[in-house]
Amino acid sequence: MKSEEKTASQTSKPQNQKEKSNLDKIKENILILAIALGLSLLIRTFIAEPRFIPSDSMFPTLEIGDRLVIEKVSYYLDSPQFGDIIVFNPPTQLQEIGYAADQAFIKRIIGKPGEIVEVKNGRVYIDNQPQFERYIAEEPHYQLPPVKVPENSYFVMGDNRNDSNDSHVWGFLPKENIIGRAVFRFWPIERFGGV
Repeated sequence: MKSEEKTASQTSKPQNQKEKSNLDKIKENILILAIALGLSLLIRTFIAEPRFIPSDSMFPTLEIGDRLVIEKVSYYLDSPQFGDIIVFNPPTQLQEIGYAADQAFIKRIIGKPGEIVEVKNGRVYIDNQPQFERYIAEEPHYQLPPVKVPENSYFVMGDNRNDSNDSHVWGFLPKENIIGRAVFRFWPIERFGGV
């Protein structure tokens, strides 16, 4: 009888250890998953995130369906510069006409705070200096009288100048609306690379 009890207790110990080991593995996997989700949220919120191009306002630089990585770190350290392609939340002027506050736009920075932007004779002028922009689809077919970019704001335009809802239509972009800067295209594969 004692030998039977001993055998039963010996077999239950390894079984309990095996169940405990499986439970530890499940807890470990849940912890790893929670850490991975937390890191991905931190990275997306503060470092970088993917974005999809839904319109042709940045053609020919970006095409409908392009997928980009938007980095968010550089503007913590430095100000946006002329030519940067940025993603931003729509300013109040656009929200008032129906755009959602979290509906991201993508445009190119043309004017920085304190600069005077003008569009005349098919060309953009910054502080009365003509800009030679090889990246645009075509010359703008409109005129814009000189406007001074306020502090903490930017003047942004699409590369498809004649088919872009940008600063020449709705005004200046507040700095706080900027989400980040487009750094490279990861889709489609045949156009993989920097923007």
